[in-house]
Amino acid sequence: MVSLIVRDKPPCMVNIYGAMALKIIREPRVYLVGRQIVDEGQVREFLADHEVDCWTTDTDVAGQKLCEIAGRVCYMSFARPRPGGNQAYLGHILEVGHGSVLEHAVFNLLITGVSRSFTHELVRHRAGFGYSQLSQRYVDESVADFVEPECIATDPCLDAIWREAVQNCHQAYGLLVDRLMEKYADLPDKTQRRKLARQAARSVLPNAIETKIFVTANARALRHFIELRCSEHAEVEIRNVAAAMLDILQKEAPGLFGDYRWGTLPDGTRVAETTHRKV
Repeated sequence: MVSLIVRDKPPCMVNIYGAMALKIIREPRVYLVGRQIVDEGQVREFLADHEVDCWTTDTDVAGQKLCEIAGRVCYMSFARPRPGGNQAYLGHILEVGHGSVLEHAVFNLLITGVSRSFTHELVRHRAGFGYSQLSQRYVDESVADFVEPECIATDPCLDAIWREAVQNCHQAYGLLVDRLMEKYADLPDKTQRRKLARQAARSVLPNAIETKIFVTANARALRHFIELRCSEHAEVEIRNVAAAMLDILQKEAPGLFGDYRWGTLPDGTRVAETTHRKV
């Protein structure tokens, strides 16, 4: 049987049932898995067609170069570049708030070690974002990892309650999948049986279960996300992910993200601010 929390015991005395050890994840991982490229031949052909002989830029980052090209198209300023190169050009874009130019730089990020609570918040960011997330209808969650909030993990009493609840839910999921597979035994398609079982059984899984999500976003959308979520007002997990993303983006495209400055909150988590807000 699935064990339940014994309600008449003080919280600190709750026992953790079940033999299966929980794998707890403490930190998210963010991977930059995709970068843009520039077709230099087509750029040269465009410039030649418009009688521009010698325009160049000094950035090797395709996203930054594409943003500069897009911005210069607006005013056809290729023949009269300002001094300072790409960094100065993008810095001016940030200062004047010409944010639409930043929508041409696109990054592909793979995020793991995060909870379903996190992804429910993340996918509220729609404009400029695309998502592909691990499916609980097709992926078996009988072997799963869990994300525990730090404020619970560091308190033995709260940690015991949390682990008990998570383990009970996970055990219930396994039992439901087994019973539902029996319920749908007459269906000839085994894949369909598994999908029907898992999609119903997942209803008992907690938000703490670990998930993976592939994110594609443009630089303007990412800046908006960072300003909202790498803030002291954001929830801790999404703040940590936003900080990890900004770490990567500042190294990858400093012209687009280098204006953010770091701070640290009393709980040790990082926040980031910029003078160029709402670009």
